[in-house]
Amino acid sequence: MKLAVVAFAAAIAFAGTAMAQPNTLTPAEQAAGWKLLFDGKSLAGWRGFKAAAPDAGWHVTGGALSPDPKTSKDVISKDEFSSFELSFQWKISKLGNSGVMYHVIEQGTETYQSGPEYQLLDNAHGEPPPERAAALFALYAPLVDATKPPGEWNQGRLVVDHGHVQHWLNGKKVVEYVLGSDDFKARVAASKFKQWPQYAASPTGHIALQNHGDDVAFRDLKIRVLP
Repeated sequence: MKLAVVAFAAAIAFAGTAMAQPNTLTPAEQAAGWKLLFDGKSLAGWRGFKAAAPDAGWHVTGGALSPDPKTSKDVISKDEFSSFELSFQWKISKLGNSGVMYHVIEQGTETYQSGPEYQLLDNAHGEPPPERAAALFALYAPLVDATKPPGEWNQGRLVVDHGHVQHWLNGKKVVEYVLGSDDFKARVAASKFKQWPQYAASPTGHIALQNHGDDVAFRDLKIRVLP
């Protein structure tokens, strides 16, 4: 019942987000506990992975946050989150690839070695189903392709509720799983992630934005902590 309520709230919030000004909070969102992770102007609230600040390649243009595809390292939120609802808009270049990770801890050499990844992709890239847009990368495939064409803004939503996780894309729930479940563990054991014991092991951690070497942009990043 709790997840059903969260899911209903997510669908309602998506409808409102489509009409709201990016990088702002409505009075209703503020009352519901939403906070901006990106103010549309600066990198305040973000830092590098194992670094005090983002690298110089990350920049803000036209209210959107982007990395330099050739040089930038991933960025992580300064704050850590356990159970939360994350709303964000993203657009990707033709055949582009990127991702948003959560519960990232600073072990290993890359954010994806600890943080499960909400995949961002132009599905024309031709990746297998578990690596397509809005998948839990390499583990759970989206039920449908709900993406918009490259260069258009997509609305992503990630709900992490005490281990019960939902991935939403453009108003549709496309992935659902339970962290630490037998099914989840079996999929991890059959994947490349089995080599990193820190993968999905922490109940809390940072949000990460990935540079995978392609043009990608983020805006309207907002989060609310779940009880």
